[in-house]
Amino acid sequence: MFRGRYEHSIDAKGRTSIPSRFREVLAARYAEDRLIVTSFIDPCLIAFPVPEWQAFEQRVRELPRFDPKVQLVKRVLISGATECPIDKNGRVLIPPVLRAFAGLEREVVWAGMVDTIEIWSKQGWEQMVEKAREDASGLGGALGDLGL
Repeated sequence: MFRGRYEHSIDAKGRTSIPSRFREVLAARYAEDRLIVTSFIDPCLIAFPVPEWQAFEQRVRELPRFDPKVQLVKRVLISGATECPIDKNGRVLIPPVLRAFAGLEREVVWAGMVDTIEIWSKQGWEQMVEKAREDASGLGGALGDLGL
């Protein structure tokens, strides 16, 4: 399970280190040396362990092909997905188009999201958290709506 937040840097080539705790989860639970990284709506990236991504693709495959919502998911999430190998130093190379989408320049935040990981620019993460805290009723309401 991916949990916690970790700050790392990203170099000029687009390489960033995966937090050691996340590497441990990848090795123990998934036996993987790669991630599938994609963009969605928020200005961040979503990194999937390969088995989680394959399960997601299978669920999408089973949906009605010509449903506009399914097409939107395919166009945004699946078409933007890139396989990112993890090198021997525990780093991934984030492609330029994905770095540009998420505004990744120097400092990044890796945020555990249970079965996926989000990768944010540090500034984007801080803005999102500040906004969420300002709208505390929204967060509280979400917890209540989810029965938490």
